[in-house]
Amino acid sequence: MTKKYTSFTEFYPFYLSQHQNLTCRRLHFIGSSLILLVIGYVVYSQQFTLLFSLPVIGYGFAWVGHFMFEHNRPATFTYPVWSLMGDWKMFWQMLTRQL
Repeated sequence: MTKKYTSFTEFYPFYLSQHQNLTCRRLHFIGSSLILLVIGYVVYSQQFTLLFSLPVIGYGFAWVGHFMFEHNRPATFTYPVWSLMGDWKMFWQMLTRQL
């Protein structure tokens, strides 16, 4: 049975345990970086239809990491909001070399 998390603080260590593979974490980082670049380009170019590509970019890189390298089921299927928050916290920690 899957543990029921009641807070993001409680969930985040589990989230990190699902991202132990370095390639998986790097693919998450690349996907998140591309999301920020696309958002920046959309603001600059006013081509708002490009926003539809964001889920494909974000989930595409992450899911390749999980299914091909980490060999587990992405946490987003069970905890979508906390998983998204975890993505960005992990991205920040990688960017600032805390992880």
